[in-house]
Amino acid sequence: MKLGLYMATQWRQGADLAPELANLIEQVRVARASGLASLMVGQHFVSTPLQMFQAMPLLARLAAEAQGMRLGPGLLLLPLLNPVIVAEETATLDWLTGGKAIIGLGLGYRKEEFDSIGVPFKERVPRFVEGVELIKKLWRDDTVEHRGRFHSVSGVPASLKPQQKGGPPIWMAGDVEVAVKRAARLGDAWMPSPMVSEENVGKLNGLFRETRAAAGLPPAKEYPIIRECHVGTLDEVREPLSFKYEAYASWSGDSGFVPAEGIRANFDSFAAKRFLIGSEAELVEQIGRYGERTGTDHILLRVQWPGLGQKTVVRTLERLGRVVEQLGRGA
Repeated sequence: MKLGLYMATQWRQGADLAPELANLIEQVRVARASGLASLMVGQHFVSTPLQMFQAMPLLARLAAEAQGMRLGPGLLLLPLLNPVIVAEETATLDWLTGGKAIIGLGLGYRKEEFDSIGVPFKERVPRFVEGVELIKKLWRDDTVEHRGRFHSVSGVPASLKPQQKGGPPIWMAGDVEVAVKRAARLGDAWMPSPMVSEENVGKLNGLFRETRAAAGLPPAKEYPIIRECHVGTLDEVREPLSFKYEAYASWSGDSGFVPAEGIRANFDSFAAKRFLIGSEAELVEQIGRYGERTGTDHILLRVQWPGLGQKTVVRTLERLGRVVEQLGRGA
């Protein structure tokens, strides 16, 4: 089982961001020293009530501290972005990381983001599918020919190809069956969000495997997942965690991505089904169980939420080093 850091890059409105880059750099250094194998950060736009750094420039800065770790955005909202820019920025990131880049891609679910950028929400699926196709061509072909519904490239190569032959692994998000099938056919891995319960991760990983086999594709090399994590008690992080999920519930609207009533009614039950929280020994048991019951073999752990102090974050990262050691010994 590989463990990684899913870095939180969100802060409450009005929070002073002056010290936060230094805090993130420290987190990466501690995560690397603790044996975490990967680093990913998310993306949103117009994210009130949260302030948020953008993924790609931040990752380029953090790559120096993350030497040896796999690194990438988890995830970029591809329908809102130009795939030529995504392909070339990711190829650049792959060279900056010595061929260890990953790219996570998703549809997006917030209409505010689509309205603000000027992309029709109803076009997000075809834009996503065409964008993935064009990115792969830019990474693979010496001369790119593409005439699609949304993008046209004729007779030109990308500025550079990634260091990894064929390009970095493409991990795709989406917590419903149609998204899992899309990831199986178009991507290299399916990456469920913390909203998917342990039971459903196992079921949907099975669907992912079946869909790839039916399409004549080889088995995926990795089965990643994102999970909120704290080495300690839920009470120690209840307020910042619940604040984050209340904010996400206010975003999700009709999509139902984060069910507001479910969070408000019983946050403890909500957390127990989705988060990894407990002592070092309890986390070793929980992580081992995830591998056995779901087929997951790469867990990206988010250990910070808006309002949680740096000392608490660093302490959890240091304790995760002992979790990594125990997992390595087969504890």
